[in-house]
Amino acid sequence: MRRPVARNLTVLVVSAAVVSVGAAAPPGAPAATPTKSPVAVGYGGAVASVDPDASAAGIEILKKGGNAVDAAVATAAALGVTEPYSAGIGGGGYFVHYDAKSRTVQTIDGRETAPLTAGSDLFLENGKPIPFAEAVSSGLAVGTPGTPATWQKALDKWGSKGLRSVLRPAERLARDGFTVDDTFRAQTAANETRFRYFPDTAELFLPGGELPVVGSTFKNPDLARTYAELGREGVGALYRGDIGEDVVATVNEPPVVPASGWNARPGELSVKDLAAYRAKFQAPTKTAYRGLDVYSIAPSSSGGTTVGEALNILEGTDLSKASDARYLHRFIEASRIAFADRGRWVGDPAFEDVPAKELLSQRYADSRACLIKDDAVLTSPVAPGDPRDPADCDARGTAAPTTYEGESTTHLTTADKWGNVVSYTLTIEQTGGSGITVPGRGFILNNELTDFSFAPANPAVHDPNLPGPGKRPRSSISPTIVLDRHGEPVVALGSPGGATIITTVLQTLTGFVDRGLPLVEAIAAPRASQRNAAQTELEPGLYDSALRTRLEAIGHSFRANPEIGAATGVQRLPDGRWLAAAEKTRRGGGSAMVVHPALR
Repeated sequence: MRRPVARNLTVLVVSAAVVSVGAAAPPGAPAATPTKSPVAVGYGGAVASVDPDASAAGIEILKKGGNAVDAAVATAAALGVTEPYSAGIGGGGYFVHYDAKSRTVQTIDGRETAPLTAGSDLFLENGKPIPFAEAVSSGLAVGTPGTPATWQKALDKWGSKGLRSVLRPAERLARDGFTVDDTFRAQTAANETRFRYFPDTAELFLPGGELPVVGSTFKNPDLARTYAELGREGVGALYRGDIGEDVVATVNEPPVVPASGWNARPGELSVKDLAAYRAKFQAPTKTAYRGLDVYSIAPSSSGGTTVGEALNILEGTDLSKASDARYLHRFIEASRIAFADRGRWVGDPAFEDVPAKELLSQRYADSRACLIKDDAVLTSPVAPGDPRDPADCDARGTAAPTTYEGESTTHLTTADKWGNVVSYTLTIEQTGGSGITVPGRGFILNNELTDFSFAPANPAVHDPNLPGPGKRPRSSISPTIVLDRHGEPVVALGSPGGATIITTVLQTLTGFVDRGLPLVEAIAAPRASQRNAAQTELEPGLYDSALRTRLEAIGHSFRANPEIGAATGVQRLPDGRWLAAAEKTRRGGGSAMVVHPALR
């Protein structure tokens, strides 16, 4: 039997509610970077993202009468300007929406797809996998973009404003520019070598041949014109028009500086691929946890099933009373097991028989939870179980290692005065995507197809994540909305970070629900990430602590990771206010804003 929520969630926000408040500058104000704050409380709606200009774009739309969906698209478009190495119309993502009127959650799968000509040998040459470092900066890695289709589908279904209207703040931001910060410069520097392979990328992101200067104004007039064209003509301009033709030409003949010597392998994207692309409505995953209902995205992403399975495994442990060491141990082991099952069973359900319902069953979770011991550590890689025929404590199968996923993704969360909520994660894969900018268009193309397995890890075991024609590569994106037993929103959150997204969302949720942390503190807490590997990654706050020594004593092995994820979230308070929360320091700190700040 499931027990009730560990503690009254209404009291968790008291300390967070008085930290600080962020609000957008009024529409029409002179261009300036809005105040950045990791938490804001008030009425009229809320936006949380990694960037203050992007959050301000969403708030601007809410102030003009838009709803959470309108604000989410506006924020996402603005992130395409200020976070171009993480998101943009050259990528894809997953959109989770709560409708306050019907009290239901629905989702959109806007994941990129492989070309219709792609086979399982997409990344093989002479029978061997292409070196990963060579594949990522190539036309071969580019999938059919899904972001514009996601925006249009969401607006048509749930929005109150048109695409042209919600793109205006981002168009203005691209035209007038934003202030370069340390994070933008550092991300550019990390990509400088490969950006110089591609002339249009170098011209845009290395102005005058140099790294952008912190404090300078960065403008992207090409992207402003592209947004204006999308606003006038609709997303058909990409899927059936001039923008799409430019994308196809760039993928199939990547423009490379000849002197660089870079082999940017051409892709096989066609106008037929663009015309055939569809963002998909689909039912969310649903997991009951501590008397709450946790909704997320179903496959093609593994986020909802993997977070959900781990929550079900943890259901039998009272984490609210566990010591810090026992809590972290149980969290790590549940993550390890859930990733073992993810690797074996999750792929694009249009091509693979994904037992999502069985993976999320409590019966299956219980059969896996019995593997966890408080005085010992499971040896990775743990073998998957069989959710279709659960056997208690069975670990006899063949393990499937976790494939690499790029960490350059971004997450935003919005809410409105009517109670609607959006949790939306979008991406172009690794930092800087493919590195290839579409000439004259101002946006970088994704390298999302590198999320596929290049070859089976074990030829004797079926790999559900091999490439295929029109197939979506597996993702770890986990945008999540949590409802109470009355169908009212409690919290919504998500994070970037490749495969660490799953562990970030899981740790933030358990920190908030079980450990009693205010949302902003649950987001800020030092993170651990175990993905069925020999070592668990720890941020410095854990790696440099005595807690690490206590866990090593029972067999854990760790390695340091300077930064894991960059979450944002919103929370509905009992008096009707919204609390928006973002990172305090990761990625330079995030930006939480509300329409009408209030501290009472």
